[in-house]
Amino acid sequence: MDRFEGHIAGIGTTSGTRLVIGRWDSSPFGAFTDVMAEDGAGRRTLLAPTREVAEYVAATYTFDDVVIVPIASTLADRLVVEAGDLQVSASIGGTTLLGRLLGVVPARLATHPRWLSLINPVASLLVKGVATAGSAGHGRTEYYGVTSARALTGVNATWRGSDLGPLAPVSPPVRFGFSSAPPRPQLVSVTTTIRGPER
Repeated sequence: MDRFEGHIAGIGTTSGTRLVIGRWDSSPFGAFTDVMAEDGAGRRTLLAPTREVAEYVAATYTFDDVVIVPIASTLADRLVVEAGDLQVSASIGGTTLLGRLLGVVPARLATHPRWLSLINPVASLLVKGVATAGSAGHGRTEYYGVTSARALTGVNATWRGSDLGPLAPVSPPVRFGFSSAPPRPQLVSVTTTIRGPER
């Protein structure tokens, strides 16, 4: 199984562009940041820091364009990302109600594939568009184990020379894989596990 530990930010903007930023502290590729973007017309773009990461992510999710570009990010009271033509600075608020509920579940259980398969049928009932287990393509299964969630309270973002506008819901849902980011912009701590085909 491949295991990725870090954070995912789901960001909507008034331009219609929605961003899903993965900032991974540990992974099979080491620490890295990648960005999945879907514009108002529905075109999906992956920004990845290396060809190896790009090939893995593009084999797991669906994109219309894949761009390999140096990506730098920092995470403190703000999430700041520089990825070629994309610059993002998102302010981070307090723990959400969902985050408080997630904190009740021990992290070891909350990130375990069996638990995530068990709760998957009710995940989308709790948070619209969200799933905790699904296909990662090529016979693989992916699991999202979220252990905390903080609200995003604002964003300054430009892409390809255009201001993306103020923060907005992640709506309509993004269409990269089996699950969207929650409609409410937020930053989650997450362990993503991808399991190969059963033999």
